[in-house]
Amino acid sequence: MNYGAFRHPSAWLPMAMSLAALCIVAGHLIFVGTAREADEGAAAHLFQLLMAGQVPIILFFAVKWFKRATATALSVILVQVMAGAIACASVWYFGL
Repeated sequence: MNYGAFRHPSAWLPMAMSLAALCIVAGHLIFVGTAREADEGAAAHLFQLLMAGQVPIILFFAVKWFKRATATALSVILVQVMAGAIACASVWYFGL
């Protein structure tokens, strides 16, 4: 597998954004807990912005890399989607 694609920001930035979203969820759990709030707080808005902000970056990566190296592009996109799914699964699991 060609790991050269992982050096480009359009490959690792969505993964970093998913990690940041996961850290926001962890910080919310540590400092606030799983109690229901009357309104969404800043943590929820940051999480939503990070997760939605990944979509155009992933699409840009897909458009740029599918013609060059299809297998590498698919593996990078799979990792990006898995990282996003892990962040979303943590919100679902804790009922935030």
